[in-house]
Formats: sequence, C-alpha cells, structure tokens
Amino acid sequence: MPPRPFLRPSGLATLLRQPAPAARPVSTPQSLTPRRHLSGPYGYTQAKSLVFSKFGEPIDVLSLHTHSISPSLPTGAVLLRALAVPVNPSDVNTIQGTYGVKPTFSPLLGTPEPSVIPGNEGVFEVVSVGPGIKSFKRGDWVIPTVTGFGTFRTHAVAEDAERILQKIGGERGSEGLTPIQAATVSVNPCSAWRMLRDYVDLIGHSVASFQQDTSTPGGAWFLQNGANSGVGRAAIQLGRLWGLRSINVVRERATQEDTDALKKELEALGATVVLTEAEFMDRSFGARLKEEFTRGGRDPVLLGLNCVGGKNAAAVVRALSPKGTMVTYGGMSRQSFPFPTGPQIFKRLRFEGFWLSEWSKENPAEKRETIDQIIELMRDGKFKPAPVQNVKWDWETDEKILKEAVQGTLEGFRSGKGLFTFGET
Repeated sequence: MPPRPFLRPSGLATLLRQPAPAARPVSTPQSLTPRRHLSGPYGYTQAKSLVFSKFGEPIDVLSLHTHSISPSLPTGAVLLRALAVPVNPSDVNTIQGTYGVKPTFSPLLGTPEPSVIPGNEGVFEVVSVGPGIKSFKRGDWVIPTVTGFGTFRTHAVAEDAERILQKIGGERGSEGLTPIQAATVSVNPCSAWRMLRDYVDLIGHSVASFQQDTSTPGGAWFLQNGANSGVGRAAIQLGRLWGLRSINVVRERATQEDTDALKKELEALGATVVLTEAEFMDRSFGARLKEEFTRGGRDPVLLGLNCVGGKNAAAVVRALSPKGTMVTYGGMSRQSFPFPTGPQIFKRLRFEGFWLSEWSKENPAEKRETIDQIIELMRDGKFKPAPVQNVKWDWETDEKILKEAVQGTLEGFRSGKGLFTFGET
C-alpha cells in the first residue's frame, strides 16, 4: 500500500499550491484507531486545514482549505495523520490576535492570501518517514513539542521531525492509551505539574510539617480559582497523588443541583475543598479558612493559582499566608488586577506569571520528561483527562461545524472543551 502523505508546515510550496486532484477513498487495514486515506493521482494525499488570513472572531475569519500533498518526503521529515486535536482558549486568542505571540502569515499553504493554521496541541499517527529518521516509525503516535505547529488539519508533514515531535509512550507506545489522553497531555496537565512543582516546594513543606507535628491531618495547602478548567482538574489530581490539599473555587452553575454535582465531581478527583465564587468572596471566608481548614492558621496556604483575575484574584491574595506565592496563568474574567502594595510588603507575598510556551522553549528536555510522566499516570489509570465535547471531522464535514466548534470555546458554561476527532478524511 502506498504511503499516505500529509500537509507540511513549510517547504514544497509549489506542490501545495497545486489544485487538489479528485479524491477517492482507499480501504486500509484495521488498527487501534480507524485507518483512512483519501488518495489522488500519482499517490498524492488529499488534506484539509482550517486557516485564517487575518485576525478576528473564528466564525468570521476561519476557512477550510483543501490541498494535495506530494508522496515524496525530504530528509528528516515524517508524514502524519491527525487522530484528535483539542481547541484551547489560547488557540482562539491567537485567531483573535490577542495572544502573547502573533503568528506569521505564510504564502506556503497555497491559499489565495498568506495564511496560518491555528492549533498547538494534538496527537498524530506517523504514516511514513523520510530519509534520516531514526526515532519514529509507521504507526507511532506523536505530539508537537513546539508552539505554532498548526494542528487544526487532517494531515501534516513535519520537517526536522525529531526536534519538533515527541513519541507518545516510549517503548510501550500507545498501548493502553486513547487518542483523547494523548491529545490533551501537553498543555493543561503540563501547566499544572510545573506550577505545583516550580514555585513553592509544597512536598517539602508537607514533609517538614509532619516531622514537626505528627497530628497534621494532611499535606501542604494550595488554592486555585478556575478549578473546573483543564489546568484546575489536573492540579487537583496531581495534588492528590502528591499528598497535597487543595481549596478549589468554581463559578456557580445555573441551579444549585448543578453546582452540587460539580462539587462532587471535583471532590471525586481529589479536591479537598470546593467553594463557589460567592462562598470564596464572602466576608466570612477568612474565618472559615482559619478555623475549618488550616487549624487556626497553623497549616499555611503558600501557593495560589490564578486564571481568572479581577476581584477573584484579589480574594486569592487575601487568602494566602505570609510568604505565599500567587502564580497567574490566565485572565478569564478580562478584569484587571492591580498588584496590592500592602500584602507585598506586610505579608511578603510573591507574584509570578506562568506561560507554558516560553517555559517549554527554555526547558525542552523537562517538557518532554513531564509529558512522559503524565502519560504513564494516564496509562496506569491514575490521571483522567478533562471532559471534552467531541466534534467529528470527516472529509465531508461542513466548514460551519468546525468554525462553530472553535468559536464556542470561550462562550459560557460547557460540559468540556471542544475536541476534533478525525474519521474518514
């Protein structure tokens, strides 16, 4: 069976500009994930990508681009097919032009105007490898390790593959894993892992606390808002695995029944305490924190994770113990948060910002190691991915369905983040 090539992020521009030959389905053997393949004349593979040529709302600026891919691979390149691709808030911000780094629009995609493919996270299957590839083989699952890879597409050609891709699962590969697990490992779980480990030695504080007072009822405390987010759920589970205690703040749902159900869901993941924003920001919370949770203040809250901003973030500052640290990694409320002078001076608080993209550039080896460790927790059933809303992407899937899935990422309460799952493409 001939190889099934994919769109590449750069190079072979003239091939990518060619009109797509008529596609025909080709039957393929069964495997762990459904195999599919649309082939044109001379072995060219038909592919589709979501692209944008100007910044704006996804529903207005995204379009579905069809192209054909040459079967020839340059040295160091691999051909990939998408298995599952999540839609993260940062992807939407990139399309809107409000993210920390703006992409460069390129003419190499063969679109009428220079464009870019959004998406930074996802899992792909290796279809074939070019000369010089030693780390990957056909059938391996891989994820991009660089920002701006462009995952909102059915196929990809990755040049310099051994630098920009990471094989999932080491020697065991994808055994015991699902595409959803692999597709969602590299952003939210990694962010939670690094923030819990890199700013305050919570595990060390836990050990010291037990050594000083054997009646201590649990490990060190951390506090987070946005606890129902992908990062929040990951932090809850990692905290439980590492013996930490957590105070988790969520927005009230439409009904008390829905709010109670969410609290129970997070408690089942390992949350010690789950509070609504109203409970957290009520004047009585300071007394509750002292008397109900921290044994009169003997068990300090030394780390706060903030992805909301505004008044919620100010409440996190009030809850932190002296010499505590607040790490901000998002601003979902879009409300400003001035650094308070008093707590910085008199409580000697520290304020940090975390941006996974920059951390990954500075620590590529640690990023790969973190992913490997989380993958093994997933494989062993010790870590659950966040809920998702599956959006099937087949060859005939209408452009509007895909655009609406991206647009809806930042709108209202959702049962899970959008996730493209690829069928017959």
